[in-house]
Amino acid sequence: MRMPIDVHGTVAEGFEGVREEFAAHLAEERDDPGAQLVVYRHGRRVVDLWGGDGIDGDSLTTLYSIAKGAAHLVVALLVQDGVLDLDRPVAAYWPEFAAEGKDRLTLRELLEHRSGVVGDAEQPFTVEELVDDRIIAARLAGRKPLWEPGTAYGYHAFVIGALTGEVVRRVTGRTLQELYEERVRAPYGLDYHLGLPAAEESRWVEVQPLLPTPEEAALLKERAAAPDSIRGIAFNAHAPEPTDLVAFGNHPRVRALGPASSGGVGNARGVAGLYAAAISTVDGRPPLLTPQTAARFGELRTPGGPDLVTGSEDHFGLGFEYLPAIFPFLAPGTFGHSGATGSLGFADPANGIAYGYTRRRFAFPSGVGASVENGRLAQSVLRAAGAL
Repeated sequence: MRMPIDVHGTVAEGFEGVREEFAAHLAEERDDPGAQLVVYRHGRRVVDLWGGDGIDGDSLTTLYSIAKGAAHLVVALLVQDGVLDLDRPVAAYWPEFAAEGKDRLTLRELLEHRSGVVGDAEQPFTVEELVDDRIIAARLAGRKPLWEPGTAYGYHAFVIGALTGEVVRRVTGRTLQELYEERVRAPYGLDYHLGLPAAEESRWVEVQPLLPTPEEAALLKERAAAPDSIRGIAFNAHAPEPTDLVAFGNHPRVRALGPASSGGVGNARGVAGLYAAAISTVDGRPPLLTPQTAARFGELRTPGGPDLVTGSEDHFGLGFEYLPAIFPFLAPGTFGHSGATGSLGFADPANGIAYGYTRRRFAFPSGVGASVENGRLAQSVLRAAGAL
């Protein structure tokens, strides 16, 4: 029997129930997840909890697709500034992208995961290529899409940040990672990085694999995508050595370069702080996004139809996941992104809540989407805030 996991940290008055729910979750986990939970309300940190072997509040780990939220916050800022036009074709910014019938795809449609170039069907990526957004963008610019651009959507798991990042680079002359550092991370001192400085390596803890039961392992094998399917191509499963997510997350080049689709490194304080800065006044700084921009990027953009990669429905806003489709109790307009281990970050503008949950061990079912405990934890937060 596993020893009980101690819960550390603090909660503000009225949020004691969140601590109780977090402790109950850790007690019920079969395998130590190494988890952190941080919540802001109207720009003030009201929950800061952690528990698990080798984890404290300062620990950093690879948070996979949480990076997509950070990346597309930068895109939202550039749209808000008038630097980018959502209805302009991607090829107007990036002429090489027009190849193979992609000439009319707009930036808005790209952010909705509608480009059809979810991976490279002709030449699978190596891990060394997947960590480099410039290589991904250069390769995919000339590739034929797997469906007619704009007519359907599918999760661009490893590539969306590289594609939108190339648009950003062509317009501004700066990488998406550089703009994130200058406009978001550094001003707020956020512990979430798109490119981890070498000086912070001592705080990084490795991602841990799922430890499935025999029944879970059999189910995962049954559900595995065929390598040459759209899903297989999106997750680079058609490579001679299919991409292993645990090994990818622990690769030192992922930490160093911070690929904008899949390679951010941070903790729950950084993730929650990111979303707090997006919608709230934090430390005297006004919100990064106007209410109008937050609403624009947080509205549902893919209604009524399945994601051709994941099979989910009603999944995306602009760059962000439409999280009320995953957790229906969340207010309309809540936007954020999950990460492959089961981590989750979001902003709920209606209630002034910013949420960050991280775990270093993969959950079951593993892969895409927030782990199920986020439903319980987020509901406890909303109850404490008087929003349920």
